[in-house]
Order: sequence, then C-alpha cells, then structure tokens
Amino acid sequence: MTKRGIFVTGTDTDIGKTIASACLVRALDADYWKPVQSGLTEGRDCDTISELTGLEESRIHPSTYELQAPLSPHEAARLEGLRLDMNQFKLPTTDNNLVVEGAGGVLVPINEGALMIDLIDQLDLPVVVVARSGLGTINHTLLTLEALRARNLELLGVIVSGPANSANIEAIRTYGKIKILLELEPISPLDSAGIDIAAKNLESEFS
Repeated sequence: MTKRGIFVTGTDTDIGKTIASACLVRALDADYWKPVQSGLTEGRDCDTISELTGLEESRIHPSTYELQAPLSPHEAARLEGLRLDMNQFKLPTTDNNLVVEGAGGVLVPINEGALMIDLIDQLDLPVVVVARSGLGTINHTLLTLEALRARNLELLGVIVSGPANSANIEAIRTYGKIKILLELEPISPLDSAGIDIAAKNLESEFS
C-alpha cells in the first residue's frame, strides 16, 4: 500500500516536470513511476531521475507504455500501430511514497477517448502542477487549475520552474488561489547536490 502518492503534471511539455519530480522524490524519499514514456529517441525520464536522485532501480517502476516518437502519447502510439489501453494503468505496489510523472499537460490525449486528466482521475492521486515562470504562464496555469478543479481533483500546489519572476508567481498564487510549493530556479550544474538543495525547500510542505 502506497503511503503517499502524488501525480506531477504540467501546463505544457518540456517545462521541468522531471526535474520537479526529482525534487519531490528526494523530499519525500519516494519511488518514481512514469506511466507513459514517449520520446525514447531522446532518452527516458526514469534515467534522469536515477542520475539526479541516486534512486535504486527497484524503486523506479517500469512504465506501462514506452513509445519511440517525441509526440503526444496517442500520436506516438498510432505511429507504432498501438492503442493505449486505460485499463492497463495500475499503480505500482510499494510500501514507499510514490511520485507519478505524467506526459505533457492535463489535456494531452492518451487515446481517442481519454486525456491525461482521465488518468489522473483514474489513479485517484492528489496533483502537483509544474508551471513555467515566464511570459504566458499565468493564463496556462490558471487554465490547468480550472480543468483540474472542474473534475474535483485534489490540488496540492504549484511548482514554478524557471528564472525568478515574482510578479507571475504572485499572480498565480492570487488568481489561482493556490499554494506555491517551490520556486524552482535553474539548477546549475544540474546534479544531485542541486536537487537536494531544492528538495530541502519542499520538505516542509509535506511534513
């Protein structure tokens, strides 16, 4: 039985979900699971997690689906002649906390009838949203929060990823009526020491 599960989603793709997930893994001493991994041609997120957190292989649970093309899951699957079956997604069995990282944003299609938000709902996990810090993030983040709330999904807060932008962060907090869990500025060099520093700033949010 999982002690605490968290689903990490984003307002877009390539915004730092995996780095944020690494911080959460360290802060919660959690296992990691990526249900759908697309873009194998560009590497696997679980390898990044392993490198940045030192998490042993047994605590990185295999993806239900791994797809080659760096595309939305439904399209990457179509190119391989596959249809992703929602019934195949089952939470890994673990005695540890668990960080689950989604693909893309909440309205990314998984198949012709299901979106990523349907998977979040199916897994019944509280959600952490990763958002950009820069221009456009207010609209994208508020839309993401609105979609999650419309489905009555539990929101834990937002991790804002990117260069410091206090005005945008305050707007997300105020208009989104949401807790900012972490202001995750670029980590340089991107290594386990940098992840540990960011993770310490998260620990109090989950104590």
